[in-house]
Amino acid sequence: MTHPAPTGDRTPSTDTAHPEALAARVVAVVVTYNREALLRECLDALAAQERRPDAVVVIDNSSTDASGTVADEHPLGADVVHLRRNVGGAGGFAAGIARALVRHDADWVWVMDDDTVPRPGALHALLSALEASPVRLSVLSSRAVWTDGRDHPMNTQRTRLGASAQEKRDAAQAGGRPIRTASYVSALLNGQDVRRLGLPYADYFIWSDDFEHTGRLLRHGRGLQVPGSIVEHRTALFGNAQSGPGGRFYYDVRNRLWALLRTTSFSPAEKLLHGGRTAVGWLLLLLRHRDLFGIGLRGLLAALRRGPRPSPTVLAADGEAAADVRAIERAAGR
Repeated sequence: MTHPAPTGDRTPSTDTAHPEALAARVVAVVVTYNREALLRECLDALAAQERRPDAVVVIDNSSTDASGTVADEHPLGADVVHLRRNVGGAGGFAAGIARALVRHDADWVWVMDDDTVPRPGALHALLSALEASPVRLSVLSSRAVWTDGRDHPMNTQRTRLGASAQEKRDAAQAGGRPIRTASYVSALLNGQDVRRLGLPYADYFIWSDDFEHTGRLLRHGRGLQVPGSIVEHRTALFGNAQSGPGGRFYYDVRNRLWALLRTTSFSPAEKLLHGGRTAVGWLLLLLRHRDLFGIGLRGLLAALRRGPRPSPTVLAADGEAAADVRAIERAAGR
């Protein structure tokens, strides 16, 4: 593990837009678990970017294959953190985003999964949209496609409901469309806003951590989906989270209920809308897979029993990661 010296806090810019976006300090964060071949492809793609990230953080979620070695030995020279236990994508992103801010002084944090392979112009397109935007942005996301070029159903993002004509014009001027949430398959996060509003909840483990966190960042902020920024999401199958969740359905139920019932990331009307859509989706899924009923019930009871634990508690086995997370969360008043 490399240990760059902490850079300390600095006062971020308060400009309403981003006229120097292409010169901003961008730190990519990749979370990996037992995907050594895909991780190598991801890191190769980061190294091949037209506009490379200024630094790369890889969170190795206690992999049992050679993923950690791939990250350590890749010529990209990433800052690799080997966690002592697997804390899932949510814990990995909490640790990685915190490290990017605390130890790499990031203006923007580009988060992605280890099965994300950005095309060469992906980051440049995000920053170009940021620079062209007439308004301040909090989150920008890429267009995620599968290996055959089709839009990936796991990462579809709806145009922000209720976006005004002016918001749509502003987004169009930057080459995108307004969004309300984003997928962490590829998202560019405003470091200033994360410092102000906090990190994703590590206790979500997998699923809905990005839904809740970007929902929090975009409750009063602007988000942009940039179709010119393309990444391949190289999942084994073409489908969404509802295609065959198995035991992971527990996290789908628990975490979505946590996000809707225990946070202020969404307005009451949005909670009703998302809750209704989610309930219909779960009903259709249970009609196809009756064996998921017991798993979903466990998720429901877990969500009602308690909310997510503080992220430093979840990461307590890794003192350095927990300290970084604690620093950001305290600054955000969480």
